[in-house]
Amino acid sequence: MDRITSRTNPRVQRARSLRESKYRKQTGCHFVEGDKLVREALSSGVELETVFVREGYAGPVDFPCEALWVTDGVMDALSTAGTPQSLCAVAKTPDSALPYAFSGTVLLLEDVQDPGNVGTLIRTADALGASCVILSPHSADPFSPKTLRASMGSVYHLPVYVTDIPAALRTLRDQGYTCLCGHLKGSETLPPKSSQMALLVGNEGNGVTDEAAALCYAYRLPMPGRAESLNAAVFGAILLYELMR
Repeated sequence: MDRITSRTNPRVQRARSLRESKYRKQTGCHFVEGDKLVREALSSGVELETVFVREGYAGPVDFPCEALWVTDGVMDALSTAGTPQSLCAVAKTPDSALPYAFSGTVLLLEDVQDPGNVGTLIRTADALGASCVILSPHSADPFSPKTLRASMGSVYHLPVYVTDIPAALRTLRDQGYTCLCGHLKGSETLPPKSSQMALLVGNEGNGVTDEAAALCYAYRLPMPGRAESLNAAVFGAILLYELMR
């Protein structure tokens, strides 16, 4: 394998540019960081463009793409995490176009802006068997470094789509889905469960928009304590569990 010793190498600069959303959109690629996430992407069929391997790495390096040795200094320049990494890669971002028809339980996120919340909710949806996750364009990018780390690779296990949430809710309703959202003025009784349920989680501070709420069954999680609301990821996890069990 070739060896890179300079932080200004064009391949290194291209990989570093993918920290920014505009370059991820322009190139259709994203940056994957860490042994686990790189292996997770590979095993899930994601196409890797380039893999960067820290010198001294003892694991297998038989990647189906360009692989490059890099010095400690170069790997540190590539890394966005607080802990040293041995592998990172430039990967092709999976297609985010909506399917013609949906099946199973669907999770929708409207303007959920914290990458940790978005990644955790994608991971939860994966763990509980949801069929896909739909994000609004103003939600945190599911393929940003922080969201990827929070999802622990789950972003590669199920489809993640980005589209207008009210339009997606209308499509789901037309296909027979019961659409449910969290709302402080909602009922404390869940609607009857079915095999076609869609859960909408809203923005951390403002909740769901009025337009989206009008398309959903509004539900307020009973909370006997003094807190008015829950963290978006915690609320979504509780409700997904209730819908899936």
